[in-house]
Amino acid sequence: MGRFLVRRLLLTVPVLLGVATLVFALIHLVPGDPAQVMLGDAAAPADVADLRRRLGLDRTLAVQYVSFLTGLARGDLGVSLRTNQPVLTSIAERLPATFELALAALVVATVVALPLGTVAAVRRGTAIDRGASLLALLGISLPNFWLGPTLVLVFSVGLAWFPVSGRGTWAHLVLPAITLGAPLAAVLARITRTSVIEELREVYVLAARARGLSAGRAVIRHACRNSLIPIVTVLGLQMGSVLTGAVITETIFAWPGVGRLLIQSISFRDYPLVQGCILFIAVTYVSVNLAVDLLYGVLDPRIRYE
Repeated sequence: MGRFLVRRLLLTVPVLLGVATLVFALIHLVPGDPAQVMLGDAAAPADVADLRRRLGLDRTLAVQYVSFLTGLARGDLGVSLRTNQPVLTSIAERLPATFELALAALVVATVVALPLGTVAAVRRGTAIDRGASLLALLGISLPNFWLGPTLVLVFSVGLAWFPVSGRGTWAHLVLPAITLGAPLAAVLARITRTSVIEELREVYVLAARARGLSAGRAVIRHACRNSLIPIVTVLGLQMGSVLTGAVITETIFAWPGVGRLLIQSISFRDYPLVQGCILFIAVTYVSVNLAVDLLYGVLDPRIRYE
């Protein structure tokens, strides 16, 4: 297991370096002068030159890149131009809210999708299966920028069951979690159904039934357990959708997370903070996929021994 862990960590290093390079290029290689954009066309040339010096844009691109990587190695992402606060501190203050929302969305998705997909697989071809497929199709088709305001109009404005926006009690979390978790639940339910159907056809499930094991126990103890690999894979891949979807969801519900911080930073042309938020989302996505790779080795020992 130790060699498996080291090998996966070493493979992650070039990926993280590539992510950092793309984030650097996103800010520095786009057309136009970031300093001029931040200050506006009416800014005095001296002010533009001063801001370029503060951002280090007056140096060569190679020097800026090396300085950027050196700062990352030290955990220094720069200073916000709007608040004059370290970027890392600004992001750290928003992390609990984002992780809370992401975790709630994952709970909503798994609690809905796993039982729904399993029941649809066991009852394949019935009305239950067709209803589950219809719900999954709706979940995939409805974008969160439409679903979020609709939930607000119905459950906050119309029925007054939940707060419209903000963060505080559990009630503030319900609508954002459903908005963010619904697309993930739809994808996960379809994958669960397909995976469980494939496992139900395996010989070991038939052998378990022949030994007198009930249908429910055969499904839960054997089929569901061995179908976890594709389900975990989808969960890891969909974390990117959860993080990018959180940008829209947090904006709709005024949720004080990293996604809303990114939108605010773009609005204020706070390029160091924009760069830091994008880098955080990308690194989190890579880290989650690394964790999924390691979880493969736990779920299936054959993977880590290859």
